[in-house]
Amino acid sequence: QVQVAESGGGSVQPGGSLRLSCAASGSISSIIVMGWYRQAPGKQRELVAQITSGGSTMYADAVKGRFTMSRDSGENTGYLQMNTLKPEDTADYYCFVTGRRTGTTAIVSGWGKGTQVAVSA
Repeated sequence: QVQVAESGGGSVQPGGSLRLSCAASGSISSIIVMGWYRQAPGKQRELVAQITSGGSTMYADAVKGRFTMSRDSGENTGYLQMNTLKPEDTADYYCFVTGRRTGTTAIVSGWGKGTQVAVSA
């Protein structure tokens, strides 16, 4: 089983920054892809950014140039640096991890419980 834990959310003013962290633990030996999703009230969950084991990243158009995703592969930890935050970035942010089950080639995945980000004046 994979445990995923997010941290780093909070309240900031427009133009501010936050850094979210995602840590995967349990029966996972390596991460294949880690993604950050967000869900605003009344809206569907959407992919914000993801990073692969090879370091390739992709970003939603709404956050390109403002958000940067990185990871520490040795620690199965990833980060989402969010700069120039806007009120429309307000949402619950979730981390989703897919990787290899420890000692096997089986794929495992899991969601975190989310962390809140609120951007307002």
